[in-house]
Amino acid sequence: MLFPRSAHAALCGVLFLFAAAVQAQTAKLPNVTILATGGTIAGTGASSTTTVGYTAATVGVQSLIAAVPEITKVANVTGEQVFQIASENISDAQWLQLANRVNVLLAQSSVDGIVITHGTDTLEETAYFLNLVVKSKKPVVVVGSMRPSTALSADGPINLYNAVRLAGTPEAAGRGVLVAMNDQIHAARDVTKANTTTADTFRTTELGMIGYIQGGKPFFYRDVTRKHTVDTEFDLAKLDALPQVDVAYAYANVGDVAVNALVAAGAKGLVHAGVGNGSLPAKTKPALVAARAKGVIVVRASRVGQGIVARNGEANDDQLDFVVADTLSPQKARILLMLALTKTTSTKEIQRMFYTY
Repeated sequence: MLFPRSAHAALCGVLFLFAAAVQAQTAKLPNVTILATGGTIAGTGASSTTTVGYTAATVGVQSLIAAVPEITKVANVTGEQVFQIASENISDAQWLQLANRVNVLLAQSSVDGIVITHGTDTLEETAYFLNLVVKSKKPVVVVGSMRPSTALSADGPINLYNAVRLAGTPEAAGRGVLVAMNDQIHAARDVTKANTTTADTFRTTELGMIGYIQGGKPFFYRDVTRKHTVDTEFDLAKLDALPQVDVAYAYANVGDVAVNALVAAGAKGLVHAGVGNGSLPAKTKPALVAARAKGVIVVRASRVGQGIVARNGEANDDQLDFVVADTLSPQKARILLMLALTKTTSTKEIQRMFYTY
């Protein structure tokens, strides 16, 4: 069918205006990069009812993005597959790789925010590590899921959509690394995985989450007061490895086997996950004292999960030259101690860091 020249010109004009409008709309959207690392959000099960016993880290980043086409309406999204693992296998080397990539991307004016898809088992640890080493105020959001992508009512797609919205929101800037799960916003320092399998597993039980995501819009209700990201003293630029720091767990009738074995294996720092207020069992204390005498930094934490470990409370930390973990969980105290040891071996300085971050 032939069109008169005037009609053809009019049609071209309409198409040009439409393309210009689309381009203008795209230009207004934030630019968010999704860095994929594996985990359940990238997992698959044998059937749609398989929510345990599935295989993690099988779906690539482009497939994750394609499964949530709605995110292209709220952000200009690009994806990178940094690695593809179940998060219980993440290593210090991969933390460094991920953090360095985040810093490179955030230094670019074309990137407004970062979303990191991650397995939930160690998600809180990766988030806190990034919270201490990312050198930008731009939003960084860590997200995962509790059900694999093939499951009925899989939570990955809505979590990913919410995370992209959050990463593209100017109000999320300057709040440190955030965790977006189950329509909630948590601060990396305080959040923890609190249930083995349910979708509401990520909680900040004592201090509370910092906001909600409702209808794709973030609502913030409290600020993060501990220093993070651009205000920390930790710099990855000259690091290619992290010091070995291990956790020794306390329980009734515990002895000194774990502490002695960890020291013998080369630990530069030990976090003692004590009972109660970080108490030191009589059979364990001599081994911790001996470890400190050998130059190992000892941090008293608690396995309880809530509350401040009081300095000079259940032990004379000044006399023993120990550090207390404040409110950090043992696994997060380990991360801060690793980074602290890249700067100093002074227990006074390390204690300052625990009260700062």
